[in-house]
Amino acid sequence: MTRPTPYDGSPALFPSGDGDLAHLDTGPPPTGTDPATPALVLLHPGWTDHTLWSEVVPPLAARHRVIAPDARGHGASANASRPFRQCDDLAALLHHLGTGPAVLIGCSMGADLAVATALEHPDLVRALVLSGGGTGQNTELRTPWAVENAARQQAALATGDLPGWAEHFAHGAVGPQRQPGDVPTDLLDRIRTAGLRTLAKHTPDEPDHHLPVPGLAARAAGLTVPVLAVNGALDAPELAAHARHVADSAPWGRTVTLPDAGHFAPMERPGEFVEAVEEFLREAEGGRGR
Repeated sequence: MTRPTPYDGSPALFPSGDGDLAHLDTGPPPTGTDPATPALVLLHPGWTDHTLWSEVVPPLAARHRVIAPDARGHGASANASRPFRQCDDLAALLHHLGTGPAVLIGCSMGADLAVATALEHPDLVRALVLSGGGTGQNTELRTPWAVENAARQQAALATGDLPGWAEHFAHGAVGPQRQPGDVPTDLLDRIRTAGLRTLAKHTPDEPDHHLPVPGLAARAAGLTVPVLAVNGALDAPELAAHARHVADSAPWGRTVTLPDAGHFAPMERPGEFVEAVEEFLREAEGGRGR
């Protein structure tokens, strides 16, 4: 399948009250709260930014308003100067943009943010699409490959080897069953670049102001919206299990597995991912996901 043309637009800025939050806002003109054409909100993995979605944005924006923010402390968004919750930042942005109930689409940390927002701000969420996360437990690694790769990242940071950290961080896209040469070079480059861009915003001794929403796994049964889990078949099993758990807990949910893809499945297989999302949205609009 031909890879979509990447989107290279510049983000807008939202004055959050604690610095500006960057976000991409593209696609057809806003349609208010029309449930047939909900806004799609793309939520990136940790340490990266909205640019990881560059190949997913164009095909989705052909029909939908697409919003892709940089989480606070990531990409072009301001660092925090006081305690904050990512879900509250996202809620403030969506209120500012007047999206109405939106479809939140998240990968890894972005999947956790999507679930937290659906639980804490349910009026803003119409449906969820999750990949490689959703329970806030992505640091609980068990696969030896994943444990070793995380340890290598920490070791590189401890010695100030930022390029070494970026290399091992990007290898999170590879998974336990492949070699880096099996993953698209442009994806690994985007992960490294975005990771270094975010890492450069921080210092080792700065306080961590982020307040996670606790109990996402246990609270997933309280979701009231349809959920689609889209996992890579080559991701570490414990990471893929998080999105699947949320889909299994929701009132209407299902899981799609993309072959030949790892933890960054939406970015590695953007065409197949968009097809899965569009089919899910048609089902939800037709009433199956209500």
